[in-house]
Amino acid sequence: MESRLKRLEAVQSMVLEIAQLSTTCVDITEFIRAVHRSLGRIMYAANFYVALSNREDGSVRFVYFVDERDETPDPNEKVMLATANESPTAWVLLNRRNLVMTADENNALGGEDGNGWGHGSMAEHWMGCPLLDQQQQALGAIVIQSYAPEYTYSDEDQALFSLIANHVSNALQGLQSMDRLEKAVQERTALLAHEVAERRRAESVQHALYEIANLSASAIESNQLSASLHRIISELVVADNFLIALYHPESGDISIPYFVDQKHGDAPASNAAYGLSMSSYVLASKKATLHDGPGFAKLVADGVVDEPLGCTDIASWMGAPMLVNDQAYGVIIVQSYDPAILYTATDLELLAFMASHVAVALARMQADLATIAAKENLENRNAALNSALTALQEAQSELVRQEKLASLGRLVAGVAHEINTPLGICVTATSHLVQELKLTREELAAGEITEDSLQQFLDIVDQSLRIMTTNTQRAAALVRSFKQVAVDQSSDDIRTFRLKSYLDEVLLSLQPKLKGRPVKVEVACAADIHLESFPGAVSQIVTNMIMNSLVHGYERTQAGQIRIEVALEDEMVVFDYSDDGAGMDEEVLGKLFDPFFTTRRGQGGSGLGAHILYNLVTGPLGGTVRVESAPGKGLRYYLKFPRSRREVKEKLAA
Repeated sequence: MESRLKRLEAVQSMVLEIAQLSTTCVDITEFIRAVHRSLGRIMYAANFYVALSNREDGSVRFVYFVDERDETPDPNEKVMLATANESPTAWVLLNRRNLVMTADENNALGGEDGNGWGHGSMAEHWMGCPLLDQQQQALGAIVIQSYAPEYTYSDEDQALFSLIANHVSNALQGLQSMDRLEKAVQERTALLAHEVAERRRAESVQHALYEIANLSASAIESNQLSASLHRIISELVVADNFLIALYHPESGDISIPYFVDQKHGDAPASNAAYGLSMSSYVLASKKATLHDGPGFAKLVADGVVDEPLGCTDIASWMGAPMLVNDQAYGVIIVQSYDPAILYTATDLELLAFMASHVAVALARMQADLATIAAKENLENRNAALNSALTALQEAQSELVRQEKLASLGRLVAGVAHEINTPLGICVTATSHLVQELKLTREELAAGEITEDSLQQFLDIVDQSLRIMTTNTQRAAALVRSFKQVAVDQSSDDIRTFRLKSYLDEVLLSLQPKLKGRPVKVEVACAADIHLESFPGAVSQIVTNMIMNSLVHGYERTQAGQIRIEVALEDEMVVFDYSDDGAGMDEEVLGKLFDPFFTTRRGQGGSGLGAHILYNLVTGPLGGTVRVESAPGKGLRYYLKFPRSRREVKEKLAA
C-alpha cells in the first residue's frame, strides 16, 4: 500500500513537471527528454521514442529516440508514414488508439515470414499511445518498449502511460503553437528585413536615377559627367575599376572618355576600332555580360576578345550596353581584382538597368544639343529670312509707290493729251477771231464796211466765243477732276465726299484711256451716299479695276460693258464691279491678288494692279474683297467696306 502511494505521488509529480515544462521549454526535443527522465522514475523506460506527424505531406519525424538495439534516426529527417499493416507506430497514428502487444502477439500480427510487425527489433512488450490535439487529430505517437522478459507493463502501467500521453499531447500543442509562432515571427522578421533591404535598394536606385536625370538636364563637360556617373553607380555596386566606352557608328570607333583602374593610372588607349575588344563584345551581343576570372581568361584564350584594357588578372567582370530602342550608345564596364568582391546576377541586372537609363540620359543630352544647334540654325535662318522679307517688303513698297506714280503719270499724260484738244480749238478760234477782227477794222478804216459785213463779223465773234467757252469749260472740268483725283491718290487723308460725284470725276479722268475704245462704263449709285473715308483709295481701286479690264479683259477693238453698282447696307458700302470681258480660269483666278503676277508681262501689265486693289480694300478701307470669274464669263468684284473710317483715323492718330 505504501509503495502504491509513493508511485501515485511520483505520477502526480510527473504530471506537474510536464505542465511546468510545457511553459518553460521552448524546444520540443528538450521537453520530451525531460518527460523521458520523469517517466523512468515510475516505470521501465529504457527504450522510448516519440514520432511527430506532418499532415501536409504525410511524413513523420522521430524527434526523440532512445533504444538499446536500434540506431537513432535523424530527428530532422522526414520519413513517409507507412500503412497501418506495415508498422505498429503507423497503426497507432492512423487509428488514433492505444496499442499494447507482446512478442508473441507481434509475431502473430507480422505474417508468415516470422520477422514480426514493423521494421525495428522485436520487443518482449511494446506499448504505444497516440498524441491527439483538441480536435482528436493525431499529432504523433509516444512509444515505450522492453526487450527483457522480466520487464513488462501491467494494466496500471498502461493506464499511467495513457494518462501521461494525454498530458504530453496537451503540452505538445502549446509547444508546437509556440514553435509555429516563433517560426512565423522568424519568417516574418526575415521577410521584413528583406523588404527593408529591397526598399533601401529601391530608394538608392531611385536616387541614382534622379541624379542621372539631373545630369542629363545640366550643361556639364564630358569628364565631369563621366565622373558623376561613376560616383552614382559606385553607391550601388563596388566599382573601384570603372570604364565608360562610347560607340561612334559613323566612324566605327569606340572612344574611352573615362577610365579608373586600381592597377593602371591611365587608359592604355583613348580610342579603339570596333572589333574584338570587350566593349565590342558587349555591343555586338547587346546584352549585359558577367564573367569570373577563368571565364574571362577563356574568352581571351579562345580569341573571342583581345586582351582587356588593364590587368588581365581579374576576379570578376561585368559589362552592360547603353541601349535606347536597340541603338547602342556605348558600354559601362566594372571589374574587380579582389577575390572577395565577386559580382552577382543581381549586380549585373542593376548595372544593366543603370546603363539603360544612362543611355536615355545621353540620348536626351544629344537631342538637346541637336535641338540647340537646330534652334540656333533656325534663328539664323529666321534672321536672314526676316532681313530678306524686310528688303522684299521695302522693294515691294517701292514698286507699289512707283506703280502708283506711274499710274498717276499715265493719268497726267492722258489728261494733258485730252486738254490739248479743247485748248487747240480755243487757240484756233482765237486766231480766227483775231484775223476777222483785223479785217473788220481795215474795212472800217477804209469806210468800206457794210451792214452785212458787220453782221457777218458779229456772227463769227459769237460762234468763236461759244467754241472757246465750251472748250475752256471742258478743259477746266478735266483739270478740276484731275487735280482732285491726283491729290487724293497722292494723299492718305480722310475726308467726307459724295461717292456718286466722285466716281464721275474718276471716270472723267479716265476718259483718255476710254477714248477710242468701244467699252461703255455705267455707274448705278445713289446720289446721297456720303463717305468718310479715303477717297484716294477709292480712286485707285476704281482706276485699277477699269485698267485691268481694258488691258486683260478686252481686245483693242472689242466692244464691252463695265458696270459699277453701289448700295448702302447698315453703314456698310456694297460695291459690285463687273465686266463682260474674257474672264480667267481657276488657276489664274487663284493668283489674281499675288504681287507681280500678270498674264500680260511686257504688254502693259505690271502684276501689281490687283495686288494694290486688294491691299487698299483690306487696309485703308477696312473691308473685304471677293472675286468671281470663268473663261468667257467676264470678271466680277464684290467689295464691302465701312462707310466711315473716321474712328479708325482718330485711333491711329492717338
